[in-house]
Amino acid sequence: MSKPDNVFQQSGKHIKTGNLTFLTTQVAQWQRLTKIIQPLLPQPEQWQVVCYQNGTLIITGENQAMISQLSYLQSQYISKLSQLEGLKDLQRIQVRLRNKTIPTAPPSEPSKSIPPETQEMLRSAADFVSDPKLSQALLRLASNKK
Repeated sequence: MSKPDNVFQQSGKHIKTGNLTFLTTQVAQWQRLTKIIQPLLPQPEQWQVVCYQNGTLIITGENQAMISQLSYLQSQYISKLSQLEGLKDLQRIQVRLRNKTIPTAPPSEPSKSIPPETQEMLRSAADFVSDPKLSQALLRLASNKK
């Protein structure tokens, strides 16, 4: 019987590349595990495998209630997940809270200068307006200051 290949254990062939290929392989395996275990864990949650080493599976989720449920029913999930091909030696599940990912807004375009004609119209409007705050705001806008 041949010895199984442990993709999570570093071998001598990875030393020359500064462990980049080793880390890339690990991340790819964790992503594969994430896809496999996702439907078997409490729903609705987007679980993410962070690490699987020495029989311990570390996963993250964004919902504290789902994390608590998974932690509470850990033994049932271990028996279910250990039947999968890559998780035969699973002994423990650690669950961590992950910060919610908030989509970032695209960077705003740099402000463009106001044409001189428009600046003059804003200054004239500032002279015409009787409200001092509005007048100041128009003058600030005309001078293109933030």
